[in-house]
Amino acid sequence: MDGLLFDIAHMLAGGLVLLSFVMLYQDRLSALLNAFALHAVVLAASVAWQAFAQDAPHLYVTAAIALAFKAVVIPTALHRIIRRLGIHREIEAVVGAGPTMLAGMGLVALSLVVMLRVTADADPLAREDLAFALSVVLLGLLMMVTRRNAVSQVVGFMSLENGLVLAAAGAKGMPLVVEISVAFSILIAFIVIGIFLFRIRERFDTVDVHALDRFRGERG
Repeated sequence: MDGLLFDIAHMLAGGLVLLSFVMLYQDRLSALLNAFALHAVVLAASVAWQAFAQDAPHLYVTAAIALAFKAVVIPTALHRIIRRLGIHREIEAVVGAGPTMLAGMGLVALSLVVMLRVTADADPLAREDLAFALSVVLLGLLMMVTRRNAVSQVVGFMSLENGLVLAAAGAKGMPLVVEISVAFSILIAFIVIGIFLFRIRERFDTVDVHALDRFRGERG
């Protein structure tokens, strides 16, 4: 039974890493949002499994929050935002898909090497989950760095936060009050980001952050 718990936990955590690569590869906003919704579903499943494996009922609440907000509410709202902003076009990237994927594989390898050494004495179930969680965090940062579109950068930020939730759940969870406060913080941040996207669209007729950099240079 312990082997089954271990295998399923790491299959789900590895699925999150795989879906992070899927999001990195996407070149259209609608496909990126769909991949993020699936990312959140797998996160919810992973946290729920950790709740079962650790006998930690409060993690079921964490899984429900991830499923409701990140898999349903936020992707649906972002789909509506991109429809209203009229930005169904391809995502503009700083570098091509090939170099980005190679950089992502390098970050995953770095995460595994560093985290497995640092947590050599930790519980095996938590040890590899933390390595996968760090990979998801770094891949989220990579998405934020390599994408020019503000919406895709928002998705990168939220996928990064998914990695932090996975790390907290794998490391024997966190207090429920912290989980609820984090969920509301993410929701508030999402509302602020949505308002910000509409404002820059009205002002600059684009949500390409590279255009904002050019405008700032012209002003300077």
